[in-house]
Amino acid sequence: MRIGELAALAGVTTRAVRHYHRRGLLPEPPRRANGYRVYGLRDALVLARVRRLSELGLSLDEVRDVLADGTGRDFHEILLELDDDLTRQETRIRDRRARLAALLRGVPTGEDPLSADLAALLEAIGHQPGSTAAKERELLALLDTSPDRDRVLAVLRPLADDPAAVERGSALNRELDALVDAEVDDPRVGPLAAALAESLPAGLVSGEVEGGSFGEAVLESMAPAQAEVVRRALRLVARR
Repeated sequence: MRIGELAALAGVTTRAVRHYHRRGLLPEPPRRANGYRVYGLRDALVLARVRRLSELGLSLDEVRDVLADGTGRDFHEILLELDDDLTRQETRIRDRRARLAALLRGVPTGEDPLSADLAALLEAIGHQPGSTAAKERELLALLDTSPDRDRVLAVLRPLADDPAAVERGSALNRELDALVDAEVDDPRVGPLAAALAESLPAGLVSGEVEGGSFGEAVLESMAPAQAEVVRRALRLVARR
């Protein structure tokens, strides 16, 4: 058989056959006097096996091990590893579908794909209008990649399940929104800082509350009076 006939018999392309030659999966027969390679039945059987193993999801290196006739890794071991890999893929797909389902239900997370538990937290809080609430959602979306994610979610989840706490948070956000054009020494700053500090649950703020580059970046993104409220609130929390 010529290479085209061999490829057609195994259901692959001639390019694939040449690639398998280069990867050492299919022995390359010597050329005849006319310059053509001639393949036999064994070549067709090996090529068909390469195709079947590849369709199972094995890499070409793993296929080479299987074809090594006992000199490579055990075929059963490779299949077990493949099954484990498929299990991990299924888990990732289920998680992605859960996040997608949450977004389709209208979870107010913008376009950010979130983990299922964070999406559920935002769904429990519900959509809150205003720029402060929007920034709060953005920070929570960023939390999804933070090392502190699990700790913060554990602290916030009981608040999200408490309608009174959600309403207090919404009211504080509205008061912060009202300070967008205010001066730093606005008389509303002090009382609002005290109220915000009182509403922050124990364990939410840990370590240094000021001076960190991320914290300063957050404060710089806020209007001056709003940032002053947050600074004062964090200082009050640190003194607890």
